[in-house]
Amino acid sequence: MSDVDVAVAAARAAGTVLLELRGRGLSGRELGDAGDAAAQQAIAAVLAADRPGDAVLSEEAADDPRRLTADRVWIVDPLDGTREYGEPGRADWAVHVALWTGGGLAAAAVALPGLGEVLVTDPPATLPATAAARPRIAVSRSRPPAVAAAAAEAVGGELVPLGSAGYKVTAVVRGEVDAYVHAGGMYQWDSAAPVAVALAAGLHASRLDGSPLRYNDPDPWLPDLLVCRRELAADLLAAVR
Repeated sequence: MSDVDVAVAAARAAGTVLLELRGRGLSGRELGDAGDAAAQQAIAAVLAADRPGDAVLSEEAADDPRRLTADRVWIVDPLDGTREYGEPGRADWAVHVALWTGGGLAAAAVALPGLGEVLVTDPPATLPATAAARPRIAVSRSRPPAVAAAAAEAVGGELVPLGSAGYKVTAVVRGEVDAYVHAGGMYQWDSAAPVAVALAAGLHASRLDGSPLRYNDPDPWLPDLLVCRRELAADLLAAVR
């Protein structure tokens, strides 16, 4: 199996158990906690079977310091968007599985189980043409940053509240929105796989100051993020810097 195949298998395995749990009568925080644990177990089983020598950085597992000297590290978010997952009928949550090697993101899969889709780095997604009259900028449902409003004003755009970070990035890839502006911080597992998929598709992805995104750092905190169609990048970066 290629690394992308392994990422897909792990993401699909997690997505399957998450959908099964949704049908067992649980809801809210109870469903979210059960989903976090079950998805972590599903991904860990695939990686242990197919890439047993690789290190793993996961939101739902203790940090393994071996990853800092390892050449191959899987960066995983078993359930990105626990809140949305716990709300009946919502599809804006995701499963992230990315491989960091050689100092960068090399392979990834993002499952959107609520939509029955998996986006991968190879083959890369084809960006649809945008038909919107105004650029659409994805923001947090609960904590839209002020900088996003400035970005929208700079390009004559509109804000679109969506769920998980991973879903917002893939919404740019899928053409649901044209950009995602985030400030206030997140962890590296929140964006590693979606950013890898976005870059493979030809989108712009960077910090808000335009600097490259870094992964597998000792401190997995990522302060901010911009993912957008390349034709918007210069104007959005100028607005948010």
